[in-house]
Amino acid sequence: MQLEKSRLTMKKIFAFGDSVMKGVVTDTESKQTKGAGMYKVSDLNFINLYSRKIGTPILNFAKFGSTIKDGLKCVELHLHQISQGDIVVLEFGGNDSDFDWRSICECPDVFHTSKVDVDTFRNLYCKMIDTIRGIGATPVVLSLPEIVPSMFVEHVSRGLDKSKILEFMNGDVNFIGKWHEHYNLSVFKIAAEKMVRFIDISSAFLKQQNLSEYFCPDGMHPNEKGHELIYEAIMNDAGIVSLE
Repeated sequence: MQLEKSRLTMKKIFAFGDSVMKGVVTDTESKQTKGAGMYKVSDLNFINLYSRKIGTPILNFAKFGSTIKDGLKCVELHLHQISQGDIVVLEFGGNDSDFDWRSICECPDVFHTSKVDVDTFRNLYCKMIDTIRGIGATPVVLSLPEIVPSMFVEHVSRGLDKSKILEFMNGDVNFIGKWHEHYNLSVFKIAAEKMVRFIDISSAFLKQQNLSEYFCPDGMHPNEKGHELIYEAIMNDAGIVSLE
């Protein structure tokens, strides 16, 4: 037991992902109403909660708005800091599945691709996992939190023609939830195919009777209550790295 704990303290833990991994929540005290200025990084995000629990610092390189393309570049940039036996936690897909809503409003009746198409997303995620394993580190993949479609559509419609967005969705706001889940299922498949350590945080949200209670007003960023839910899901899954 003591030997294993000593080995744990020698390992470094890195985190790469988007604003969920970063711990971004709505800044209710901000006077700004648009862009990243309406957000802040909460000290009570799930990475910080987990770091405090295990008593090990986690180097969090996640970035607001990051897609898998951005994430791969970020991993490669910091690869020299990662050593054999280190843990690298990954969470991507939310921004990849998102759309250019302004372009959709201009032409709602034509096909639009999301920011990163799902095939490219899968290929780059696999490349990221292979890159991390190639230096002897251990990747850990997180699934995605759910989104709240009605809240999300209201958020992305600000300053745009909501009717055009709904036209693109064939009048069904749940379209965006299903589209997001398409990418989330790809994460499940990638983890299975690559036989990588995987933690399901999605189910923790799906079990909640009132999902909106766990999200910021934009319907896509978990609030601090949502981050507590993610932390509990990680701990219930034996954690990112075992202390035993």
